[in-house]
Amino acid sequence: MSGTDLECGSSYKALVESAKKGLISEKDIDVSVKRLLKARFELGEMDDPDKVEWTKIPYSVVCSAEHDSLALDIARKSMTLLLNKNNILPLKRGGQTIAVMGPNANDSVMQWGNYNGTPKHTITLLEGIRSVMGENDKLIYEQGCSWVERSLIRSVFNQCSSKEGPGFSARYWNNKEYEGNAAATAQLTTPFRLCTSGATVFAPGVNLTDFSAIYQSVFTPQETGEVIFNFYSCGATQLLVNGEEVKKFTNKHGGRGQTHIMHAEAGKPYDIEIRFQYFSGDAQLNFDLGFKEEVNIKNTVAKVKDADIVVFAGGISPSLEGEEMGVNLPGFRRGDRTDIELPAVQRELIKALCDAGKKVVFVNFSGSPIAMEPETHYCQAILQAWYPGQSGGKAAAEVLFGDYNPAGRLPVTFYRNTAQLPDFEDYNMTGRTYRYFKGDPLFPFGYGLSYTTFNYGDIKLDQTVKVGETARIVVPVTNTGERDGEETVQVYLKKQGDTEGPAKTLRAFKRVQIPAGKTVNVELELTPKQLEWWDTQTNTMRTLAGNFDIMVGGNSKDAELQVKTLTLQ
Repeated sequence: MSGTDLECGSSYKALVESAKKGLISEKDIDVSVKRLLKARFELGEMDDPDKVEWTKIPYSVVCSAEHDSLALDIARKSMTLLLNKNNILPLKRGGQTIAVMGPNANDSVMQWGNYNGTPKHTITLLEGIRSVMGENDKLIYEQGCSWVERSLIRSVFNQCSSKEGPGFSARYWNNKEYEGNAAATAQLTTPFRLCTSGATVFAPGVNLTDFSAIYQSVFTPQETGEVIFNFYSCGATQLLVNGEEVKKFTNKHGGRGQTHIMHAEAGKPYDIEIRFQYFSGDAQLNFDLGFKEEVNIKNTVAKVKDADIVVFAGGISPSLEGEEMGVNLPGFRRGDRTDIELPAVQRELIKALCDAGKKVVFVNFSGSPIAMEPETHYCQAILQAWYPGQSGGKAAAEVLFGDYNPAGRLPVTFYRNTAQLPDFEDYNMTGRTYRYFKGDPLFPFGYGLSYTTFNYGDIKLDQTVKVGETARIVVPVTNTGERDGEETVQVYLKKQGDTEGPAKTLRAFKRVQIPAGKTVNVELELTPKQLEWWDTQTNTMRTLAGNFDIMVGGNSKDAELQVKTLTLQ
């Protein structure tokens, strides 16, 4: 009745009984049914496929050059520079020794985020930096630590190959018994990250439900030791080594982790086969294999003693934060975060690098805010890279070396620490988000640095506008630096005298390219919809008469905003 037409659990199974008891009418249910069907009709699901335009798009466009270009453009625009002491960035080329470290430096799967497709190729930060360094620069790669634990699994997936090429060959059947002709085949060249959540199939042509798969490869280790096979799956999974079953397990609801340890001898080939069958709900199969190593911070720091700059790729991962996950680690519980701090092992390693005199550039990968207050003291620069997709490593490297001038702005508040947040189970908005938070955040909503600087002139707007009309704003913005750059002009609204509503709320923004030394008059509009405010008398959002603060600037921090009064009559 509150507008939720579709849910992913089981509560809607009670609708028939509820209608019989008079708790809800069929007429009310029909409202949701019609809205859901309308979307399906608009997609063309009920039409002759030959008359639906999207059915004519050839599969050949997937992973096309145009798609790669778009992925890179999006990744570039999302890069958000948060700290740049003494303009250490952009990094200089020529005669530099650069150490690339951290759990996210060479993790392609992390970059995909959740509810994702599988790219043909993913450029990690390590690969991106290697590709943009100067010819006489030297690169050292040392992972150093995992996301959270005091040990790390060093992946040896790249030591697996099948007849079809590097990685694992895959065959899929649209039944659960591996029967008949395969519905699809594929070659997986990166650790598995397969999930049907969000209606994403394991491979084109494969069912969302009632399917099975076999993945095969030959693992030829380059060293002798105990290899860990790491699974995170929802479904029935079987691991065979040299034709013999060594592990079998079934997870019925939600993904769960499983491991198998095998002694491997260097140079000896091992036939690896993974069998998977759909069981129920959303199917999932994550897999990697590698050698376990204990974290030794002192030894790790010693390995990069010759580095002029350390680029530390840290943060968290979609493997830690997500929906209904079997994760129980410090700071994480079943996909939820129990605090927002950077995991302790990463924090300790970064501090140790700083104590050793290293200049650290921290590239933080995460899908949610991380409390990084200590890192603002230890690190020379911080770049928020999010989960940037298949070209994210290239985009981040271009920013680090100045080939691209960053212009991303924070779409969420980055708090100083967990203590700045109210209890998660308290649903009151007091103290939450930039709209109601009264403290001093680490980095405010809308914040982001550039390799140039911008100056705002006096804003101009009509002082009085009739209710139902559009307010127009013009602000001159000057690029006062030596590089071309983009500025995101932000407009916030506040109703004067409203002590219960938000302190400010973003109602318009425009990202503008401004050449070095030039001024652009940026024009923005606030439509009647954007001028709406919560009416406590009618409990609705509507355009109200009265005086409003119009705040314009480069982020949400009060000191960065110009304020003008707009009267709605």
